[in-house]
Amino acid sequence: MEQYGHEALSVDVASRLTELREERSMSMRTLAQKSGLSANALSMIERGKTSPSVSTLYKLAEALDVPITAFFVPSAERKRIVFIKSDERTRVALPRAIWEGLGGELFVGRVEPFIMTLESGAGSGERSMAHTGHEFVLCLRGHIEYQVENQSYAMESGDSLLFSAHLEHRWRNLGNTVANILIVLSNFSEGDRPRDVHLEKE
Repeated sequence: MEQYGHEALSVDVASRLTELREERSMSMRTLAQKSGLSANALSMIERGKTSPSVSTLYKLAEALDVPITAFFVPSAERKRIVFIKSDERTRVALPRAIWEGLGGELFVGRVEPFIMTLESGAGSGERSMAHTGHEFVLCLRGHIEYQVENQSYAMESGDSLLFSAHLEHRWRNLGNTVANILIVLSNFSEGDRPRDVHLEKE
């Protein structure tokens, strides 16, 4: 996995999850029930013993009623203009992957672009995900398999994919090298947190 500039913000998802849960005076058992996760699995995540997949993060975000980006960036005032230097992106370590925010976590509008860096064999999680809005995917490097409903799309550098995000979807790096994909979530319903779905860890 490539290294990033020292100014990048690295986020401790385990601690942030505990913080979000306690802010809502929600017990671990209640969160487990609302998210569909086992109490043991949730405990392992909060203790940093395991990393949640993108799909798991989506479930937790929905149960906590927060956007998925809440796991990566403390609550902050959203802006109409967001400028981020490449070495100052918010970055979150996922199982065999890195999520990089491109400003959507700080923007007032309903668009959330981010980059996923995936090691060979890494993917979005065991379960498919679905949410409101549209999803645009651009393969920047490597070989990605993106599955939408029952159709699989083999993506190489430069290939793009656009679909209605209410269709169940998932992805995986089937190549032997690191892959990078740009994902842009847009036009989702107010209050929806599509980013959270894509932040689950395997």
